[in-house]
Amino acid sequence: MAEDLALLHQKVDLLTEQVAALTSHAEIQQRKQREFDELKNDAIPIVNHMIKLSIDELADIGTEFEVEDLFFLLKRVIRNTHMFLAVFDRFEALMGIADETELLGKQVFNFAVEQLDQFERDGYFDFARESWLIMERIVTEFSKEDVRALGDNVVTILNTVRTMTQPEIMALANNAVGAIKEEIPETEKVSTWKLLRELGDPKVRRGMVRMINLLKALDEQAN
Repeated sequence: MAEDLALLHQKVDLLTEQVAALTSHAEIQQRKQREFDELKNDAIPIVNHMIKLSIDELADIGTEFEVEDLFFLLKRVIRNTHMFLAVFDRFEALMGIADETELLGKQVFNFAVEQLDQFERDGYFDFARESWLIMERIVTEFSKEDVRALGDNVVTILNTVRTMTQPEIMALANNAVGAIKEEIPETEKVSTWKLLRELGDPKVRRGMVRMINLLKALDEQAN
């Protein structure tokens, strides 16, 4: 008798659990149904509005649009699917190149910033600034006629500079500057007889010959 009563209690408990599970499931289904109904009630006005807009737009198109045109467009799209896929592949490749280009651009920008900073430390910008000031002075000091005359004689100027920069001319100019800078003691007496004796020095005679040639060249140029 006690065993039957315990078994009956077990069955009642099991039945109670099943009823509770069914009740919970029913509540869940009811909640979902309410949510669906709410969504349907919210969506119906929107769908109706979209349908009305579509009808209005199609009415504006009038007879220019046919259903066959839509089917023809769909067939064209389906027929050229491989072309769209190729376009997408190229677009993805282009995006990859863009990423690499962006990375390379950042590296180039960083390198350029470092180089500009190095130029600043080395004084290039100061040199360019001073050179610009020199250019401004040249522009303000010289007229366009002076610049035109410079252009007419630039070949002669360059030839003169090229001649003056020859090693022998530079050595001669250096020796001349050294001789001019050489100080003569005030106690040393320079007499006429001493100057005449210096004429016996071959170096003095060659120097005088060069001076005479210079004077001749100046006279020829003047004539």
